[in-house]
Amino acid sequence: MPGDSEIVRRIRQGDKGQFESLFRSSYVSLVRYARTMTRDHDTAEEIVQDLFFRLWKDKEKLQIESSLNGYLFRSVHNRCLHHINHNKVVEKYANEVVMLSSGTGEDTADLVNYNDLQAKIVRILERLPEKCGRIFCMNRFEGLKYSEIAEKLSVSVKTVEANMGRALKEFRKALAEQ
Repeated sequence: MPGDSEIVRRIRQGDKGQFESLFRSSYVSLVRYARTMTRDHDTAEEIVQDLFFRLWKDKEKLQIESSLNGYLFRSVHNRCLHHINHNKVVEKYANEVVMLSSGTGEDTADLVNYNDLQAKIVRILERLPEKCGRIFCMNRFEGLKYSEIAEKLSVSVKTVEANMGRALKEFRKALAEQ
């Protein structure tokens, strides 16, 4: 059986058989792990399937310094955290909608427009790359400064600025299309 570096090399070169073998040998345990974090089997499967889809799609760029198994589990862990944080944002907005609708007597049209805007924000966040969306949420929803985000994610402030710029550009573009 080939070692991790050989498996990565083969996948990088487009060896479908090696990729399928890795998928078959890792899938069940990765889904089980994701399910412990997300508490939902379907979501766990989606997360793992998306990981393997992106792994194959970006196979030429694949660089794994640690163990392959460790890389896969860490990737699933990070994706689960992203999913959980995303759901918290959605829930926060849903709670705000309920509070606004019950407290101010807004008419139905305003509430529908607000809900549509919230749904659009969620769709834009889902389209952003994981790190970009995470940085945006940390800044806009958690109120963290760029320097605080950079410290928490172990990246430079310039990286945070670039990701925020990209996120804001996507938001402006998508909201202008309304």
